[in-house]
Amino acid sequence: MSASEFNFDGLIGPTHNYAGLSFGNVASASHQNQPSSPKAAALQGLEKMKFVYDLGIGHCVLPPLRRPRFEFLRQLGFAGTDKQLLDKAYADSPVLLASCYSASNMWTANAATISPSADCEDGRLHITPANLSSTLHRSIEHPSTTRHLRAIFSDSECFAVHSPLPSQAGLADEGAANHTRLAPSHGQSGMELFAYGVDTTNPDAPKPGKFPARQTMLASDAIARNHGVAKDRTYFLHQNPDAIDAGVFHNDVISVGNENVLLCHELAFMDQANQISKLKQQFESTYDSPLFVVQFSSEEIELSDAVSSYLFNSQLVTRPDGNMTLICPLECQENPSALACTQRIVAESNPVDQVVFLDLRQSMNNGGGPACLRLRVVLNEQQQAQIHQGVVFNDALYGRLVDWVNQHYRDRLVPDDLRDPNLVDESLGAIEELARILEMPAEVLLDVG
Repeated sequence: MSASEFNFDGLIGPTHNYAGLSFGNVASASHQNQPSSPKAAALQGLEKMKFVYDLGIGHCVLPPLRRPRFEFLRQLGFAGTDKQLLDKAYADSPVLLASCYSASNMWTANAATISPSADCEDGRLHITPANLSSTLHRSIEHPSTTRHLRAIFSDSECFAVHSPLPSQAGLADEGAANHTRLAPSHGQSGMELFAYGVDTTNPDAPKPGKFPARQTMLASDAIARNHGVAKDRTYFLHQNPDAIDAGVFHNDVISVGNENVLLCHELAFMDQANQISKLKQQFESTYDSPLFVVQFSSEEIELSDAVSSYLFNSQLVTRPDGNMTLICPLECQENPSALACTQRIVAESNPVDQVVFLDLRQSMNNGGGPACLRLRVVLNEQQQAQIHQGVVFNDALYGRLVDWVNQHYRDRLVPDDLRDPNLVDESLGAIEELARILEMPAEVLLDVG
């Protein structure tokens, strides 16, 4: 059965703000407490979706989570009316207030890890929502994310939506941002690459010293096991601690793969030359087809430029003609080293023959580029018919979502606005309307009942 890749993009929520909550994310920290524009952020994200859709690539949307989460504040000792909660949290712990408002689920590359049915022993597509236990503001996402995914992928004969891994340090999981799949085509059984930052079972294993490693070896191993991916098609790559300390908090900030192409920096992984050699040998012997690896040295682009430009967080997609487009943020065009790297990619012999630059500054300022905003899901024809059809992107849905954003989103949001009760009403009203647009039960999107 033929299969195609669908990009599930996260709709950026109406409480998008720059609270700088993500330790180790350089862009997030550098824009802390600056004014944000939820409306511009959401419209930029929708423009990217429309661009990919117009390339002829399947596209779907994932809804934002309900914010704020007052139950989170109540669980931490705040009491009173909603207005009193806002005032008390603002006075006592702005970090907790910002956490309950966080719109960070917009980066759906962290929503889950996906293994297509062609890779799984039971022939179903497997999904494990990420527990995101490494950061406070994101650790509260997974119950709602799981509920959304189970509503969209509800057919148990086609899909298996697992529970997230237990939320504890040794099983920290950050989703598809640390997962890459290689195959000659999306529909073939692939090689699944799991990148991890720390092996908690080995105290002598290298680890970063400045910033935390967010993905553990145990978590990656458990996901591969739960998904039923064949061991000879499963690869575990240890992230380079120096890269993590330079701001590479997820592997998709330093490496991106799509079908038979892998783009990476030379400092992406430990023992990289040997690991890449093994991958190429295994790929080419398995498929009798080349694996195109485009690797960049520190002389071509320093880690600091890779992180600031988000070159490797560009979105790499296969068009219907079989060639590939690399979708980069504008920052890559403005950074001489990153721009030169994109020119080298299209100049070399590989399937990437087009590079485009899109404005995603609102997301970029908070530490997420084009690849962060999408979750890759390979669906065969039967599965395409069984997902919830209300989230499938098309021109009509695009128009309705643009109107929805313009109606419900603020042009500007600053930290003081998080204590405004009107923002609460605006956010909930937007989610209620979105449930109607996406034809999903309001109780699912509002996460009640």
